[in-house]
Amino acid sequence: MSTIRIEPLQVEDFEIFVHYLNDHLRDNGQSDTGYFQPMPCAASQVSPERAARFLQALQTPMNQPGWRRAWVARNAATGAIAGHVDLRAHLEAHTEHRCLLGLGVDRQHRQQGLARQLLGQAQSWARGEAGLSHIDLHVLSSNRPALKLYESLGFIVVGEWPDMFRIDGHRLDYTAMALALQPPS
Repeated sequence: MSTIRIEPLQVEDFEIFVHYLNDHLRDNGQSDTGYFQPMPCAASQVSPERAARFLQALQTPMNQPGWRRAWVARNAATGAIAGHVDLRAHLEAHTEHRCLLGLGVDRQHRQQGLARQLLGQAQSWARGEAGLSHIDLHVLSSNRPALKLYESLGFIVVGEWPDMFRIDGHRLDYTAMALALQPPS
C-alpha cells in the first residue's frame, strides 16, 4: 500500500470529498460489493441537500446538536482520498455522551487495513478530545465484511431490524452495533 496519511477533513477540501463519496457510492449494490448503504443503485450519490447538511455539521461546535467531525485518508504522493471516517451527534436528546459512525474505503484500497486505521483515529478522538463514552453504528446486515471488521474491533450487536429496507427488489435487514470506549491509559 502506498503511504497514506489520515487528516481531519477541512472545509476547503469538501468539494473533493463529495466527489470521492459519489465515486465510492457507485459501488453500492453492485454484484462484487453488495449494498453498503440503504440507497437504490440508481440513486447512490450525495444529494446537494445532504452535502450541505454534512458541511454545516462539520462547522457546528461539539457542544451543540448536529455536530459532525470527519477524517480522510489521503495518498501522501497524490493527495487522492483513499477512505474516510466520520462521527456525528445522535439526533435524540440526552445522548451527548455517544456518537454515530460512518466509514468508507475506496475500492482500490480495500482489504489493506485502512478501515482499521481510520477507526483507530476516530476512536482516539472520540475517547480523548471529545470525551465520548460510546460509538454507535448501523450497518446493513448483509454487509458481512463490515460486520466482521466491527466485531473484531470490539463492537457488539445491540439490535437488528429485520426487513428494514426494500431496495431494488431486495429485502435488507439493518444491524445496530455499539462500542464502549475505554478511557485512555
